Amino acid sequence: RAERELQLSRFKFTDRFMESLYFLANEPSVALYRLQEHVRRSLPELVQHKTDMQEVEEQGQGAIYTVEYACSAVKGMSNSGVHFRSIEGLLRQTISIKEQLSSLQGRR
Repeated sequence: RAERELQLSRFKFTDRFMESLYFLANEPSVALYRLQEHVRRSLPELVQHKTDMQEVEEQGQGAIYTVEYACSAVKGMSNSGVHFRSIEGLLRQTISIKEQLSSLQGRR
């Protein structure tokens, strides 16, 4: 009877030990399978997000270029005031010379 209990106890211990070994041996495999499953499920959505973000980045770069071009055009126009004042002075001189010529021709 004691020997039978000892065998039963050994059998339970061996069974639980083998169950623990089986669990420990398969746990990394199960974890890797779950990880692979998650990646396979979420990867297409991540790729789509990446593609969308690249399109948004391209649009942003285009907008930045447009704004920089507009800013340089405005700066160019503000710097052109000197040229317009010079043109205005030349036009005044031209009008004055034309009036002098007209008055000279009127005297002849």
